[in-house]
Amino acid sequence: MDAIAYTKIQTAGVRAPLKVRKGHFATNHCHTNYYLDLTTLKSRVSEAHEIAQTLSTMYLYGTIVDTILCAEGTEVIGAYLAEELSKAGFLNTNAHKTIYVIQPEYNSNSQIIFRDNLKPMIQGKNVLILEGSISTGKSVNKIMEAVNYYGGTIAGISALFSAIDHINGIPVLAVFGRKDLPDYSYADYHDCPLCKKGIKLDALVNAFGISAI
Repeated sequence: MDAIAYTKIQTAGVRAPLKVRKGHFATNHCHTNYYLDLTTLKSRVSEAHEIAQTLSTMYLYGTIVDTILCAEGTEVIGAYLAEELSKAGFLNTNAHKTIYVIQPEYNSNSQIIFRDNLKPMIQGKNVLILEGSISTGKSVNKIMEAVNYYGGTIAGISALFSAIDHINGIPVLAVFGRKDLPDYSYADYHDCPLCKKGIKLDALVNAFGISAI
């Protein structure tokens, strides 16, 4: 895989590029024609900080954010985002006037749960969901259902990349999107145009990375 060439995609106002590879890939929910390598954006301090700064400017002053729920390994970005929102004077209702940064836990049935020690950070809180990439929105929808079940309110949805603009009526604010990768596409396993053409999968991908087939 190291020999495979990746294309760097730039977007306005952000120096950190999105690295992509075109091909035929299977995610947990669909087949896509691009693999989005978010590794350094999520783990390299300088890039994670820049992504957080960009995301923070997308929210209007007056938005209340008590908790940032970080999915797909976005905790580093989430911590910087909490810092940026706090610095900008965004409101929260927490007793210590600071923003919680947590991650969802999945049980053996792939259901999202929050342990007793984390429940107070969801219940009655305004929760900002932070994702790596969003294609179909199914993963985010599951997180939204969990937040609502545990008594939280969705304050917003942020992502590094998103192919869709809204989920259940809530805008998705993303650094990269179709404006930067206009030919990005996804399809259900049973209706994948690449499969119908007999093109074999290049790799399996998820939030942890890529595994060649």
